[in-house]
Amino acid sequence: MTGLPPTPSALVSRLPRRAVLSGAVSLGAALTAFGAAAPARARPRGGSAGPDVIDCETWGARSPRRDVTVLDSVPHKIIVHHTATKNVTDYSRARAVTLARAMQTYQMDTNGWIDTGQHFTVTRGGFVTEGRHESLAALESGSEMVEGAHCIGQNTVAVGIENEGTYLTEEPRAEQYEVLVSLCAKICVQYGIRAYQIYGHRDFNSTQCPGDRLYARLPQLREDVAAALGGDPAAPVWSVLRRGDAGERVRALQYLLVQRGAQVPVNGVFGPETEQAVRTFQRVSDTVVDGVAGHQTWHQLSVPVARGAAGQAVRAVQTRLAALGYRAEVDGLFGPGTAALVASFQSARSLPSDGVVDARTWNRLLA
Repeated sequence: MTGLPPTPSALVSRLPRRAVLSGAVSLGAALTAFGAAAPARARPRGGSAGPDVIDCETWGARSPRRDVTVLDSVPHKIIVHHTATKNVTDYSRARAVTLARAMQTYQMDTNGWIDTGQHFTVTRGGFVTEGRHESLAALESGSEMVEGAHCIGQNTVAVGIENEGTYLTEEPRAEQYEVLVSLCAKICVQYGIRAYQIYGHRDFNSTQCPGDRLYARLPQLREDVAAALGGDPAAPVWSVLRRGDAGERVRALQYLLVQRGAQVPVNGVFGPETEQAVRTFQRVSDTVVDGVAGHQTWHQLSVPVARGAAGQAVRAVQTRLAALGYRAEVDGLFGPGTAALVASFQSARSLPSDGVVDARTWNRLLA
């Protein structure tokens, strides 16, 4: 959820749950330090034109408070949200326009954001509206993305899709779900995102979003998108590290924390200093603060690295490769030698051998 709209003429209702986005925090500076690279293009099995999108001009959006930030990079994941508004029975195009205006008004006037937070919204009637200005043009370009305000820690690397309604106990409408599949497939084709890189808001932040029922549909969503694009749709399942653990996986975790600015010894021992560094990172990225490196923490830390990158995240990759028997030099430089070793590791694990350490490759390295 990117911020609940007000109630214009009983259009929507606010729910008593915590708003996790008190500001448009992106952690973008920390992410760019990784030298992030997009994975190789997903290859559609017949193309995906995607659904029609009602753009900002058409639905009558207000101008942003200032120019939106258009990044000269592409996202590497999709994050699914629900609006946490009423599950209305008005499925019209007019309703879609009214909702888009209400959400922008709330997010600009109450949250103080520059514009709508998400990139796109899928209504219960199956209409798609553009959220933040320029999102549609960036998508059509396939080479740019607009910085959003929909998920702390992911706003410069993920496309945010709101789904109208509240899906804690109810299912989304079939028409809405079908359009969501089509929109996700379009985004994946345009940006080269693989189907397993479709997530829910709660995978990254401490929130109920996108609701238990819609979140439970995400494996099916990934499968349905993969049916059009090809590839394995299974999302990463992360191992857990906690105080008392030791070894090269802990060392890799410490490198990743140092990459994000933590002052922690890289010694392979998960002691009190590492636990405190994990807690600090969890607070900044709005995950559950428990000092345990688990699902949300790994999702926030696992930014892609590829040839040309340098830094502590590269050392984390090289450390794990060396621990797994690959002759990797731990020098923090992702050169041709490291790229070849990553590709060899990927091939041995039945992963696309593109040399890019994306979420699934990180997951296998840390298993």
